[in-house]
Amino acid sequence: MNRLLMAAAAVALFTSAGTVSAAAQNRTVITQYGSANGAASVQDGRANQAYMGQEGRRNYSRAVQSGYRNFLRMQQGGSRNEAVTEQNGSDNLAVTGQEGRNLSAGIYQSGRGNVSGIAQIGNGSIATTDQAGRNNTTGVIQVGNAQDAHVVQRGSNNITVVVQGGQ
Repeated sequence: MNRLLMAAAAVALFTSAGTVSAAAQNRTVITQYGSANGAASVQDGRANQAYMGQEGRRNYSRAVQSGYRNFLRMQQGGSRNEAVTEQNGSDNLAVTGQEGRNLSAGIYQSGRGNVSGIAQIGNGSIATTDQAGRNNTTGVIQVGNAQDAHVVQRGSNNITVVVQGGQ
């Protein structure tokens, strides 16, 4: 119920902030199956695209993009998962996929040409990426339970790959 209220409040907040002309050509697609899922998406700028899925129960996702030609894709599954993506700048790409329970993923990017991805399978894992600058790349894959990965990159042309396995 809390997530549903948060999503409704986010929509009300963003609606009251004003509307963007249809010429901005931003695109948001939200598809949800299951029960008690919540999602919110806000885009400001031009040619931004957000694709959010969700299956299962009690999943929550939030997408915020500002700038030009940013693209994000989220797909969850399982139950009680949370995915948040925020991108500012241009030509950034973020992809999040999760399957399991109580998974949390966050991607935060600002700048130009950054690419970040998080894929998690299991239960109770947390992954965050935070990039600022140009042409940075991050990839995180976690398989198992109770895995934690946090990546921070600043500057240009940085590359990080984290792969963890466990129980």
